[in-house]
Amino acid sequence: MKALKVILVTVLAGGISIGTAIIGQRWVDFEDGSGDRQAARSERRTEPLQTLPDFRLTDLEGREVASSAWAGKVLVLNFWATWCPPCLSEIPRFVEIQERLRESGVQFVGIAVDQIEDVRAFVAGQPVNYPLLIATPEVLKLAVQLGNRLEVLPFTVIFDRHGRRVHGQIGELSAEELADYLDPLLVREGPRVSRTP
Repeated sequence: MKALKVILVTVLAGGISIGTAIIGQRWVDFEDGSGDRQAARSERRTEPLQTLPDFRLTDLEGREVASSAWAGKVLVLNFWATWCPPCLSEIPRFVEIQERLRESGVQFVGIAVDQIEDVRAFVAGQPVNYPLLIATPEVLKLAVQLGNRLEVLPFTVIFDRHGRRVHGQIGELSAEELADYLDPLLVREGPRVSRTP
């Protein structure tokens, strides 16, 4: 019974954090005390980067990987952590879609905001079929530039085959949302994203 309570409290805390992040982002977007909301919002708000920036991170084997490694692919860049319940909830969905759409040029990449030992332990029990890289402070700043102004997890950015930003989202991505953003970027005769969870 005690383990069940711990799980329920963890899930509840994760839900509250995501809810707070989403509400907080909307508050930042719409709240201002100057009386001229539109002007204040445009001054305070900087637009997210619109193209995939160059970066280099280390994978779980210690190899350095450059963002240019996925040039020409539809890229789903996911910032996550092993201690983040919504992050862990979406990983099986990402694994399944990566398997199905690999030949269509879709590439998921996970950027773990975590200790490498914790990520290795996680993948030992939950295999992941896409590259996992370890975040650095510079890349966390990059996540903010890509649209994660609240610096919360999970955060996902989708880029088209030309490296142009298509979508950025704080919080868990559903199968339906992934289909909405990925399907238009796929080759017409290729497989599609399943809209069921």
